Amino acid sequence: MPSTTPSRDVPSPRSRERGGSRGAPLVRLRVGFVLIAMVLSFFGARLVQLQAMDPQSYATMAAAEGAVEVPLQAERGDILDRNGVALAGSIKGKMVVVDPLLTRDEAPDLARLLSERLGLDYFRTLAALRGRSESSRYEYVARRVPSTLATDTLAAVDEAGFRGVMLEDDPIRDYPAGDVAANLVGYMGTDEPLGGFERTFDAQLAGEDGLATWHSSSSKGVRIPLRESTVTAPRNGADLRTTIDRDLQFFTQKVLAQAVRTYRAESGSAIVMDSRTGEILTLADVPTFDANKPTEADKEDLGSRALNDVYEPGSVQKVLTMASLLDAEKTFPRQRFKVPGSLERQDRPIGDWFDHGTIRLTLAGILAKSSNIGTVLAADAFTPTQLVGYLRAFGLGAETGIGVRGEAAGILTPGGQMTSQTKDRVAFGQSLSVNVVQMAAAVNTIANGGVRVDPSIISGSATTDDGTVVGTDVATRRRVVSAKAARATARMMERVVDPEVRIAPRAQVPGYLVAGKTGTAQRVDPECGCYNGFSVSFGGFAPADEPRFTVYVVIHDPAVDGGGGSITGPVFSRIMGYVLGRYGVVPTQGRPSRLPVEW
Repeated sequence: MPSTTPSRDVPSPRSRERGGSRGAPLVRLRVGFVLIAMVLSFFGARLVQLQAMDPQSYATMAAAEGAVEVPLQAERGDILDRNGVALAGSIKGKMVVVDPLLTRDEAPDLARLLSERLGLDYFRTLAALRGRSESSRYEYVARRVPSTLATDTLAAVDEAGFRGVMLEDDPIRDYPAGDVAANLVGYMGTDEPLGGFERTFDAQLAGEDGLATWHSSSSKGVRIPLRESTVTAPRNGADLRTTIDRDLQFFTQKVLAQAVRTYRAESGSAIVMDSRTGEILTLADVPTFDANKPTEADKEDLGSRALNDVYEPGSVQKVLTMASLLDAEKTFPRQRFKVPGSLERQDRPIGDWFDHGTIRLTLAGILAKSSNIGTVLAADAFTPTQLVGYLRAFGLGAETGIGVRGEAAGILTPGGQMTSQTKDRVAFGQSLSVNVVQMAAAVNTIANGGVRVDPSIISGSATTDDGTVVGTDVATRRRVVSAKAARATARMMERVVDPEVRIAPRAQVPGYLVAGKTGTAQRVDPECGCYNGFSVSFGGFAPADEPRFTVYVVIHDPAVDGGGGSITGPVFSRIMGYVLGRYGVVPTQGRPSRLPVEW
C-alpha cells in the first residue's frame, strides 16, 4: 500500500507558491531604485544647467514671464518770458493704453468704440488692441488726450464690458497765448518737437522718461502684488527762460499785423531791443500761426522770417556807412557836398529816390534826406576793403547765433569780394542781404555808444541741439566805432524825424527825442532772380540822447505807394511809445539836433 507521506524531493503546492513569489518584491524594488535614480539624475543635470552653465539667461526668462514695462512720462519744462510768464507749458492729460492679452479677442468692437470717441484711425487702433508683437502686454492707442475726454471714454469702455483699457498720465503741451511769439517758441508733434525753441532746446525741456516694471497674471492680466517690481522715476525737463516780454510781444504783433493788412503787404517783422544789454524784448513776424493749431497754418508761416529770410536793407544801411566814415575821420557832419541829379558810375548811373538838379547838402543832410548819390560821394573816401571791414564789425554777413534754427547769414560780398562797383551800391543799402536781427543789432551799436553787444533772446544760458551755448550769460561786446562817431551819427539821425526836413515826421514819439532812419529797397524775387517789389523799413532808438530801446520795423512788398517814413515810421512810433511808457522811461528834455542839412 502506497505511503501517504509526501516525498521530500517533490515540493507541495503550498511550498511552490511561497517559493515562486519570493523573487518578485526584489525585482520591483530594483526597478524602483533605477527609476528614482534616473529622475534624480535628470533633476540634478537640470540644476547644474540652471545654476552653473547659464544662470543669467534663465533668470531673465523667468523674470520676463508675465512682466509688464510701463513708461513713466517726464513733464516737459516750460518756456517762459522774461517775467516768468509761460509762453509754453504743460496741462494735465492722459495716455490711453491697453493690454493686448485682454483686448485681442474683442479688438474690432473695442477699436470702433475708441476710434469714434477719441477721433482715432480705426485700423491703427485695431493693430494696437491686437498687439504689435505676440508677447506685447502694453500698447498705447492715444497720446495727450484731455483728462475729461479720457475719463469719459474709459467709463464708456467699462460700461460696454471691455477689459484691458487703462489711463496713464501724459501731459499736454499748451500755448496759453496762442500766436504770441509762436514764431520763436515753435510747436510739438505727437511724440517730438517740430519747430522753434521746442526743437532747438529739446534736450533741456524734455527731461528723461522713467520706467516701471511689474508682473501680471498671464490669464487675467492683473498685477501680482508679491512679485518683485522696479520703478525708475522720470526726470522732469528744465524750464527755458527767454528775454521776450509777452505783453510787449502781443502789442507789437497787433500793431504790425494791422500795418500789413492796411498796406496789403506780403509780410512784416519788428524787433525791440534793450539798447544797453542787447536783449530782445520782442521779435514779431506777420503772418504767424497759433502754436496750439500748427497744422492749420501755411508752412511758410511756421518759422521766423525775421531770422530765416534775408532782404536788402536799403537806406537804413547809410547809418552804418556814415558812422564808419566818421570813425575813420574821413568826413564830418557839417562837411559840404555838391550832389548832382545823377551820378555816372561803372555800368549804370546812380540816382536818388527824388528828382533834383545839383543840390548842396551837408553830410547830415545826405543822411536826413537819404541821398544815394551823396552817400556814394562820401563813401569814395573808403576802399572796398575798408567798408567791408567796418560792416563785418557791425555784424553783417554772419549769423547772430541767438538760438533760432535756420538763421540765414545774409551776403555782404556778392561773388566773394567787393569791387568798387558793388561798394557804391552796398554803401546805400543795395547788393547785400541781411536778416532783421542783424540789422537791428547793427543800428543798436550806434545807440550803445559804438559798442556792439551780441543780441540775445535766451536769458542766462542754454545749449542748442547742435551744442552751441547761447544767451545773455555768453553775449560778448566789441567796439566798432568810437563813442564820438556814434554820438555824431545819432545827432544826424535826429534830423530824419524833424518835421522841417519832412522825411519821417510820423516816426516821432511825443515827449521824446528820437533818432532814426528810413529805408526803401528793391526786393529780390527768387523765382525770376530779379527785382520785383520793395521792402520798406525804419530803424531807430530813443531817447536819442540817452538811448534805452532800439526798434526796427520792416514791411515787405506793400501794395501802396510809400516809403519807410510813411509806412513803417508810424509803426515804429507806436511800438517805441508803448515800450517807453511800459518801462517808465522818463523824457530826457534834451534839445533836438540843429545840424545843418543844406548849405
